[in-house]
Amino acid sequence: MKKVLVLLSALMILALVVVGCAAPAAPADSGAAAGSDAAAADSDAAAADSDTADAGGDELVFTTVVKIAGINWFNRMEEGVDAWGVENGVNASMVGPAEADAAQQIPIIEDLIAQGVDALCVVPMDPEQLDPVLKKAMDAGITVVTHEASNQTNMDFDIEAFDNMAFGAGLMDRLAAEMGEEGEYVVFVGSLGSKTHGEWVDGSIARQEEAYPNMTLVGDRYETFDDAEIAYQKAKEVLAAFPDIKGFQGSASTDVAGIGRAVEEAGLQDEIAVVGTSLPSIAGDLFDNGAIDAIGFWDPAVAGAACNQIAKILVEGGEVGAGTDLGIDGYNNLIADGNVLYGDAAVYVDAETAGDYPF
Repeated sequence: MKKVLVLLSALMILALVVVGCAAPAAPADSGAAAGSDAAAADSDAAAADSDTADAGGDELVFTTVVKIAGINWFNRMEEGVDAWGVENGVNASMVGPAEADAAQQIPIIEDLIAQGVDALCVVPMDPEQLDPVLKKAMDAGITVVTHEASNQTNMDFDIEAFDNMAFGAGLMDRLAAEMGEEGEYVVFVGSLGSKTHGEWVDGSIARQEEAYPNMTLVGDRYETFDDAEIAYQKAKEVLAAFPDIKGFQGSASTDVAGIGRAVEEAGLQDEIAVVGTSLPSIAGDLFDNGAIDAIGFWDPAVAGAACNQIAKILVEGGEVGAGTDLGIDGYNNLIADGNVLYGDAAVYVDAETAGDYPF
């Protein structure tokens, strides 16, 4: 009996040893399988991330930097930039400073350089001030196309809606007609550093001296910083300084709105002519009551699309120059003067025809 008990005890110990050795095997196998599944999942996720990165890397990123955000002119341009981006499969957007100040455009461009955008379309407040930062962008391999900046040194191309001297002459023809081709007039510019505004005024004055000898330019070139309130205040100063004034010509899109307001408040809308570059939406009711007589413009939305289209051609290794057709109305047969390109997109309207352009 004693031998039997010893034998049973030995068998029980052996069983425990076997069970103790075998028990961890199942969890170990399960962990290995889980690790294998996790590794496979990580591999799939990495592959998915790689695919996403590749897709994102293939998308072109273009940013349009304008003089000032939030005014009608550049709100309209943003519509054109956004629509062009969707149509062309480009991540296209628009930004601008809160005030029309070249110094405020610089950090925006610096940030975009750091982001590594593919192209910049820039409407400079002052081309000279932006030259260093645009050079930095070009040195970083970013394509730079400007608008309203034919004197910009550091850019691949500048696109103008039309010949600026001719556009200024067209404004003068309308101002002269409203003034009866005689009397004193003044000129406003958004910025004294804007070559485009300067060329419009130069073209206007040259046309007046050539064709309207009984008209006289008085005062300086009044600078308004693309601000209707400043234009309003300076127009009141002009009315006080020159009581015989018969005409105003504005250059910034907001100039005529400020001038027209001052003229209307003085009750002089039937005696003083107001003409300038603007949009029907900005001129508004001042057109209806005669405080603004005529405006010239080009569609900012179309100009934004044209600027980005040139950038796309260049980024993709194409060429632009004399005769280039961008496939955009007003920019179908570009004129070239070096790396400055000109379209044929000028529009002039009065109160009767402004409704044809609902922006």
